[in-house]
Amino acid sequence: MNFGSSICCQSGINQIKPTEAALSRTVGLSNSRTALSLKSSSFLCVRNSLRYVVGLNMFDLKCCQKQSRQTVMASKAMEKKIIKKAGRNEHHLWKKKDSAGSGQKALNLIRIVSDLPNEKEAIFGALDKWTAWETEFPLIAAAKALRILRRTCQWRRVIQVAKWMLSKGQGATMATYDTLLLAFDMDNRLDEAESLWNMILHTHTRSISKRLFSRMISLYDHHEMKTKIIEVFADMEELSVRPDEDTVRRVARAFQEFGQEDKSKLVLRRYGCKWKYIHFKGERVKVRTNAWVEDDILTN
Repeated sequence: MNFGSSICCQSGINQIKPTEAALSRTVGLSNSRTALSLKSSSFLCVRNSLRYVVGLNMFDLKCCQKQSRQTVMASKAMEKKIIKKAGRNEHHLWKKKDSAGSGQKALNLIRIVSDLPNEKEAIFGALDKWTAWETEFPLIAAAKALRILRRTCQWRRVIQVAKWMLSKGQGATMATYDTLLLAFDMDNRLDEAESLWNMILHTHTRSISKRLFSRMISLYDHHEMKTKIIEVFADMEELSVRPDEDTVRRVARAFQEFGQEDKSKLVLRRYGCKWKYIHFKGERVKVRTNAWVEDDILTN
C-alpha cells in the first residue's frame, strides 16, 4: 500500500514537472514579450522625445535665422538712411531755394543800386558787399530784383545786375538772357546784344527756346535790320523751332521788302495760323485765315 502510493506520488510528480516547465516557458515568453514591448515603447518614447527636441531646436534655429536676417536688413536700411541724409546735407551749396525774406532782399538790392553812379566798379563792389554775409547766393532775391527793375524800365540797372549775376556764375537761364537782350534793345546796345546772342548760339545750340528767337527777331525788327531777321529765322528752321505768330509776321514783311513775295507767302502758308476767332453778331466764330493772311498781315 505504501509502495503503490509512493508510485502514484512519483508519477504525479513526474506529470507536474513538465506542466511546470511548460508554465515556466509560457511565463518566460510572456515576460520576454512584455520586456520587448516595454523596450519598444521606451524606444518609441525616446524617439518621439528626440524628434520633439530636434523640432524645437530647428524651430529655434529658424527663429534665430529670421531674427538675424531682420536685424541685418534693419541695419542696412539704417545705413542707407544715414548715407542719404549725409548726401542731402552735402549738396545744394549755393543752390538752396530758400525764398524766406527774398522780397525784402530784392528791395534792398534795388535801393543800393539806385544810389550808385553808372560805373561798373562801383556797382559790382556794392553788390559784392550785398552778398558778403550770405552763406548761400541769394539767387531768388536777385531774380526778383531783375523783374522789378524790368517792370520799372530801369534798363541800365537791369544790365548791370544781370552782368554781375553772370560773372558770379549764377542765373544763366533763358529768362535772364531774355531780360538782358530786351535791356540791350531798349538801351540801344546792339553790339552787346549780338555778342550775347552769338554766345548763346554756340553754348546752348539745341536748347534755345522759341522765346529767345522771337526776342532777337523783334530786336532786329526794331532796328530795321531785315537781313539779320532772315538769318535768325534760318537758324530757327535749322533747329526745327516753330515761330510764333508775331515772328511769322516780321519774317514775312522782311521777305516782302526784299521783293521775295513767293518766300513771304510760303512762310505765311507754312507757319501762319489757319484759323482765327472773330465776333460776328455777338457770337465768337472760328473762321479760316487765308484772306486775312494775304491781305491783312502783309499790310500791317
